[in-house]
Amino acid sequence: MTRWVLGLGLCFLWAPVLLMAGFAFSDARQPFVWGGFSWRWFVALAGNERMLEAVTISLLVAAGAASLATLAGGALGWVLGRQGGFAGRGLFGALAAAPLVLPEVVTGLALLLLFVALEQVTGWPRGRGMLTLLLAHASLGAAYVAVVVQARLAGMGRQLEEAAADLGAGPGTVFRTVTLPLMAPSLAAGWGLAFLLSFDDVVLASFTSGPGATTLPLLLFSQLRMGPTPEAHALAVVLLAVAGLGVAVWYGWRRRA
Repeated sequence: MTRWVLGLGLCFLWAPVLLMAGFAFSDARQPFVWGGFSWRWFVALAGNERMLEAVTISLLVAAGAASLATLAGGALGWVLGRQGGFAGRGLFGALAAAPLVLPEVVTGLALLLLFVALEQVTGWPRGRGMLTLLLAHASLGAAYVAVVVQARLAGMGRQLEEAAADLGAGPGTVFRTVTLPLMAPSLAAGWGLAFLLSFDDVVLASFTSGPGATTLPLLLFSQLRMGPTPEAHALAVVLLAVAGLGVAVWYGWRRRA
């Protein structure tokens, strides 16, 4: 009985995705009308400069935001996981985790007001664009990275670090040779999580991006007001293939390891 329930749940989750992927190979212009098998919309996607530009912007912003989030979130997680009960730790932890519980509409509006106020006072940043979008996504991703890193540090204990210190290693050496390698899996996982959050975001991007920084989710969202297009279906198939390939490579690497 449990297997049947799980199977029905998986079918419910994957049926819309597979249906959309199937119509990406339809020759008809109408998005949900089967007109015979064709690669027409994949060819059209390859020539759609606007959509390809949006994909490039999304990838660049996501990679930059994930890198900044990993640096900031890793530092936050290390402080919360290794610096003990310092004064104001509760408030510091609550502020670090605030983006996790605040609605993205509130976060996006607050960041927009911050960028506008900074521009009025200092002249920077000039308008909204890729830089403001990158900073907004990094501020959100840092909270997720901090949670992952803090959990990793809490779960591995201090025995190895204390042993290195007993053998004469200084604090910097302990961090570089023991703590940082142990944190590396959580930092990698946090980077991937922050990358996906940035690549998939619509709400923050709608507040902090400008005319020259239209990401792929924003472009698709604007097109959906007029109805889905077969090119969007083809792009979804490409993204599914890339994600599936990434999972297969990771699974193969894990089996070898």
